[in-house]
Amino acid sequence: MPAMSPTMTEGGIASWKKKEGEAFSAGDVLLEIETDKATIDVEAQDDGILAKIIANDGSKGVPVGSVIAIIGEEGDDLSGADALAKQTSNQASSEPASKPSPPPSEVQSAPKPEPTPPPATESKQDLKPGDRIFASPIAKKIALEQGIPLSKVKGTGPSGRIIREDVEKYKAPSTATGAVPTAPSSKSQVAPAAESADYVDTPVSNMRRTIGQRLSQSKQEVPHYYLTVDINMEKVLKLREVFNKTLSEKNQKLSVNDFIVKAVACALADVPEANSAWLGEVIRTYKKADISVAVATPNGLITPIIKDAGAKGLASISSETKALAKKARDGKLQPAEYQGGTFTISNLGMYGIDHFTAIINPPQSCILAVGSTQAKLVPAPEEAHGFKTVQSMKVTLSSDHRTVDGAVGARWLSAFKGYLENPLTFML
Repeated sequence: MPAMSPTMTEGGIASWKKKEGEAFSAGDVLLEIETDKATIDVEAQDDGILAKIIANDGSKGVPVGSVIAIIGEEGDDLSGADALAKQTSNQASSEPASKPSPPPSEVQSAPKPEPTPPPATESKQDLKPGDRIFASPIAKKIALEQGIPLSKVKGTGPSGRIIREDVEKYKAPSTATGAVPTAPSSKSQVAPAAESADYVDTPVSNMRRTIGQRLSQSKQEVPHYYLTVDINMEKVLKLREVFNKTLSEKNQKLSVNDFIVKAVACALADVPEANSAWLGEVIRTYKKADISVAVATPNGLITPIIKDAGAKGLASISSETKALAKKARDGKLQPAEYQGGTFTISNLGMYGIDHFTAIINPPQSCILAVGSTQAKLVPAPEEAHGFKTVQSMKVTLSSDHRTVDGAVGARWLSAFKGYLENPLTFML
């Protein structure tokens, strides 16, 4: 089971695209894997034959690194695949729960079934300056994000290759991934939903479980504080109307949220301290605004990213947001499309919600909760009655007090409010 993201500890088998005994070529899709966020195609890296499927379609909770299939090469005797699969399952189920095993190397069938050799625990030779470091892409990504020197990490993968677990153990040995290796068949089927006359129990999906874990951790560990302002949306609504008359010929239409995304990016450029992340030993401040936009899907909330939103126009932001939202609802987002944002927007205005507070998405420092635009009476001495009606929108900024102090949050909200109340500044 491959790790499709740094946070993935287990996954499910949506479907195998090849049958047992069927040959495949490099680049062919072997199977679809269900992660905590999406369903992702897994392509073959080399030519081969699918000798034996161990984790069948519909398998859930399969630990990352556990054996899900046995493959061979053209001309191999595949008669020993069944015995090797049985042996692999027995080895996984007999491992002590306190010692998670590293991901096994690619298993190939042989004329006579033999025990799969354990992965190497040491590199062939000590690294010298300038030597190439062999590490998996996910291990490199985690090391880069956490500031871990790969040259000091001991690889336990094949031929001393550094894998995800090695990087996590180096960072915090006591909190390394705790996925317990078990035979995939022991968790291969989803428990049926319990029903009665009074209730229905629905099994928790991988995505919903991950959402629960991350939000609980955020609310418990991140010192949230909240700032709320009312924004006059009169000029945005008028400018949107003008733009949409022109864009209607191209079958395009701007939403209020497109203006919000652009204003967020512009405000982050003015107050970069809010475009930051808490990484434990360092606070990382980003130079580009990669805006995560919360999208509701049948399986839960996901946040596709508008990359470098400050460098894009409203039309580009609009088309990209719509495309990503569709992929999110279809479960077709790739990891790069929802991982790595620097600031999140959660907009419930379309549901008539006037005001709410949102939970920060770590390691980001801020999330903006956007309410609906509603008519509001405000003082207006120049008017005959002394007041007037304006279209007002209430927004609440949730900030991590470890990285964004109250004064910084207030400055960012002031900048954001200024851009939306004077949207022509987008064009400057």
